Amino acid sequence: MTFVYPVDSNKAHPLPLSPEYKSSIKRAPNKPLIPMRHTLSELTGPVYGHETVREGDNDLTRQHAGEPLGERIIVHGHVLDEDGRGVANSLVEIWQANACGRYVHVRDQHPAPLDPNFTGAGRTQSDASGYYRFVTIKPGAYPWGNHHNAWRPAHIHLSVFGHSFVTRLVTQMYFPADPLFPFDPIFNSVPDEKARARMVSSFDLENTQPEWALCYRFNIVLRGKNATPMENT
Repeated sequence: MTFVYPVDSNKAHPLPLSPEYKSSIKRAPNKPLIPMRHTLSELTGPVYGHETVREGDNDLTRQHAGEPLGERIIVHGHVLDEDGRGVANSLVEIWQANACGRYVHVRDQHPAPLDPNFTGAGRTQSDASGYYRFVTIKPGAYPWGNHHNAWRPAHIHLSVFGHSFVTRLVTQMYFPADPLFPFDPIFNSVPDEKARARMVSSFDLENTQPEWALCYRFNIVLRGKNATPMENT
């Protein structure tokens, strides 16, 4: 069977070379890509993590002795295929900055406080309908040195693993009406405006919990014309 790559679907994903995003200049390929046929072990090999998901791993506000500082939020949605069908048993992982815009990482030297009660990482599995849910803290914006006065919009990183070694996809979820959108080269590395909008969550009043947490919905479409833009496509 002839392998035909749907080139037109690339419009949904970031451009490998986005000069305004300076580090992409070093990473972007400068020669044509060569398709590599996957071996059987790559297609059927194990995925690390499904079997280690524990109850409560999806609640980033309860991983330590005390409650983290910041605005508690719920992030939920469905992992979907191109036909809108839920993808069951996907391993969904998130990582993010804290409410002050700082990651728990040695390379993050942003002079904002660390929160001893917030690590900023969680995981869960989608259920039979593809549904996933996290409780976390709304992350803060942070400076990142790409250009003068460069700040990243508040965002959460999401990783989705399927059931083979090479089926990991990574994206970012943003929050509605962020004033930093026009100035962020990473967000704007996705050339299509409609595709960029698919990285922005929607406020979900119906599932907001009164006097406890606002809720945001973010569906992850794995492929097709309505695919969520992915960083590693």
